[in-house]
Amino acid sequence: MSIHRGWVTRLSAIAEALSSELDHEIIVVNASVNGSTTRQALERMPYEVQSHGVEILLVQFGLNDCNFWVTDRGLPRVSPEGFEANLIEIVRRGIHFGAKAIFLHTNHPTCKTLDAKPFSCMPYEESARLYNQIIRRVAARYTDSVHLNDIEKAWIAHCADSKNRLEYYLLADGLHLNQAGHDLYYKLVERPIIETISQICRQTPRIEE
Repeated sequence: MSIHRGWVTRLSAIAEALSSELDHEIIVVNASVNGSTTRQALERMPYEVQSHGVEILLVQFGLNDCNFWVTDRGLPRVSPEGFEANLIEIVRRGIHFGAKAIFLHTNHPTCKTLDAKPFSCMPYEESARLYNQIIRRVAARYTDSVHLNDIEKAWIAHCADSKNRLEYYLLADGLHLNQAGHDLYYKLVERPIIETISQICRQTPRIEE
């Protein structure tokens, strides 16, 4: 799938287009890294977020944290306890370095399966649901500054009301989004994020040169 058709790039374009309407400079930075966990994100945060400052922060992790690698012998890449602590640290640092709003996203359901291994303690999808619950719990701790985009809940509701099954929105690996999946993601996240950007810009005095 072409890069410009993904939900992140599309959201960035429409957000930046608000600059003229709101008379504010809007810069969108995508600091995501494929395969990254919350542990790795914390290591990058001093440069990616803290050195630049941030007003709105979008955070979505879990599908890599909850995964089981053969080399970890039955342990997830990041434990549930570590995942929760890392998310809390990310939120606290985001707030401390200027974020007026933080969006935490749960993750979409998947059809991913794991090969049978002697140390496999749970199916991948069950592990992903557990980490989504942790995301909801962290969001509930910071109701003043954190907004929950419950992608999993909305995705399940959409598939229940649609003729399309979950597989319709995923690539053949049963995990990553295809074009229909990116379109659905964009539909779910665009309105609350754009509304928050507009609200913050209108509340922030413009700095005259």
